[in-house]
This record gives sequence, C-alpha cells and structure tokens, in this order.
Amino acid sequence: MSGVAAYSITPCPSPFFYTMYGMLLFMDRVNITIIGAGVIGLAIAAELSRDFDDILVIEKHDDFGRQTSSRNSEVIHSGIYYPPNSLKAELCVKGAEMLYRYCIRHGIAHRRLGKLIIATREPEIKQLEELYNLGRLNGVNDLTFMQENEVARLEDNVNAICALFSPNTGIIDSHGLMKQLFGEAQGTGVTFSFNEEVTFIEKGADGYVVGIKSDGYRFMSNVVINAAGLWADRIAELIGIDVDGAGYRLHYYKGSYFSYAKRSPVQRLIYPVPEKDLKGLGVHATLDMGGRLRFGPDTEYVDDIDYVVDTSKRDRFYEGACKIIRGIEKEALVADMAGIRPKIKGEGVKDFIIEHEAKRGLEGFVNLIGLESPGLTASLAIAAKVKEIIDSISIAKRV
Repeated sequence: MSGVAAYSITPCPSPFFYTMYGMLLFMDRVNITIIGAGVIGLAIAAELSRDFDDILVIEKHDDFGRQTSSRNSEVIHSGIYYPPNSLKAELCVKGAEMLYRYCIRHGIAHRRLGKLIIATREPEIKQLEELYNLGRLNGVNDLTFMQENEVARLEDNVNAICALFSPNTGIIDSHGLMKQLFGEAQGTGVTFSFNEEVTFIEKGADGYVVGIKSDGYRFMSNVVINAAGLWADRIAELIGIDVDGAGYRLHYYKGSYFSYAKRSPVQRLIYPVPEKDLKGLGVHATLDMGGRLRFGPDTEYVDDIDYVVDTSKRDRFYEGACKIIRGIEKEALVADMAGIRPKIKGEGVKDFIIEHEAKRGLEGFVNLIGLESPGLTASLAIAAKVKEIIDSISIAKRV
C-alpha cells in the first residue's frame, strides 16, 4: 500500500482490535473502499481480499456489527417467504448452505434446530399452503406439513391445528461469525478504520474522491462499495443519486424483543404466519445458543434510531406468545433488546438492491440498499455476488 499516513484515535477497547490499537491508517489512494462493517461489509471484505489488495473498510462506530447485524434473531432462514426469482429468495437459499458450511469449517457456534410455522385457526391453513408452494418455487424442497397430532409429538406445548416444518432453519452465533470474517479479512491485509464517517463522495477522472469526518481528510478509491446498512440511502445521496426517484429511500422499522426468564417450553423455533407484505414475521419464538427463549420482534415504524425497549409492551408480547405456545407466564417476560430494520420505502415486498451504478455513469460504485432480513443468512452469498460485480470492473486492481 502506498502513500500511507497515520492518524491517532482514541484506543478502541474491543479485544478484537489489538493489531490496530492506537492508530488509524489512511492511504492517498486505495483500490477498494467498503463503507460499513456490519456482517455484509465484513463478508464482502473477506471475499474480495482473496483476489484484491489495498482494501479499506470504513465504519462509523468503534467496532464491527454494532447495529442491525447484532440486533436480530440470529436465525439462519431457509428461504420460504420471498417472491420467486427475487434476490432475497436466491441469496437466502444459497446463503444458508454457504453459512452452514462456513460455520462447520471455522468452528462457529450454530444449531440446525428446525422451525414450525403454525396455524392457530382455520383461515391460516391457506396461508401455510401458500408458503409451502412459495418455498418449493424457491428451491426449499424439504418442507413438510404436519397435522396437530404430529406437531404435538415434536412440541407438545405448541398451540397449533397444523404447521409447516422447515428442518433446515437454524440459529447462529452472529458475533462469532463476524469475528471470524473480521479476522479473515484483516489477516489478508484489509485495513479497518473505525470511528470514522464518510461525509463526501465525488466521481473523479480516475476513481472516487472519498472524504471522511476526521480533519476533512480525503483520498482516492478505484471502487466504492456502499454497505452502510441503515445509512445506505444517505451514502447513495452523497454520490448524487436521487434516492427517492431511484426507489432507494429507507424507512426504519424497529423491532423489540422480550426474553423468557424461565426454562423454555419449546426446543425449536416457533413462528406464526407472517404479516402482510412481510412487514414482519410476527412475534415469534426463537432460541439462542444457550437455549434461552426470546419473543419478537414486533414491527414499529420510527423516524430515529432508538434501541430502548418499551416495557409497557409486555402485555402485547404476552398475548402474542400465548397465541403460539401454551403455558407462558407473563411475569417471566423481560424486556430484552431492540433492533432496526432498513426497509425500502413503498408498498409491497421490496427486494434487496445490489446495483453496480455504471448506468448512472458511476462505474465502480456499488450500492447495497435495503439489506434487511434475510441479510444475515444471505451474507456470504451477497459477498459472492458483489465479487462477481467487482470481477467485471476493469478499474479494480487484482492481487
């Protein structure tokens, strides 16, 4: 890497950053800049670092995965819910198997528990049938219908008249995954700049001028990849894209969780039928790697990022929990955490946006916008897709 200058920063307390302790590196010119160090930014960095050098990841927080990537259900989805031929369907199905293989190879904690999507009343049976057909169209071929007695043999505390069973659904230690991806990327030469915010991007004659908040510093980058999560639409605006006209504008949907302070009465993931237009998957029951039961998330549109859980929601969560699982005790429900989903504004189910903006005259600028669920499941497949794009860009210099 050429033209290197050192900038002092407040030492990061994270144990994952001991090799960067006390300094931040910037280059006058880099090959590839990735904005955002959530799970998708990390996956892209690890994937690209095998074939490209001089990669810089810029993250506004003091650590990786501070927001959406670490504030979710940590579920490995199978690909049931999404429209056929959509990126969400394609990359979820591919990504799930890639993720399971990656976890096995690197010893990342995960469990293929299986999931029951349940009908609690007659009208919901039709929705399960539609989900079954949708899953089959997406290549999810291991789904099975279960009648009430079959469900009871698996989970005798589940309140279902029938269910759709997805054996390939599981859970993952998302922090362990991100730690592995970070270590892999850093080990192959990727530079991470934390506590930095991109404030300026401009197309130049031979790349992009990128400006950051610290001292107004600017540098050149051959390629820019926008993986900024909740701020992805704002990064797209910096380069001059009309995000409203392009359909890139994000809305924030907050989802809160309540954990269950007693022993879990179920051993698998239990979901109701999903909400209309996939605004959410309903208040469902998930387990973490320690076996703790958690209910959520709900769906609440918000203007600002706020992770406080409203404890007055306990009654509503209790009603949702009792709808799917018998014997839940209200006093054992405890406010847990909240996350924010970067949903694309507009009606209907919105797909992932993974777009090389060459048609806008921005060769070498790649936007990733609206990467909500199943973003964690699809993260490795998304990285592979971005790699295909970068392979096609002549200005990206290979190792």
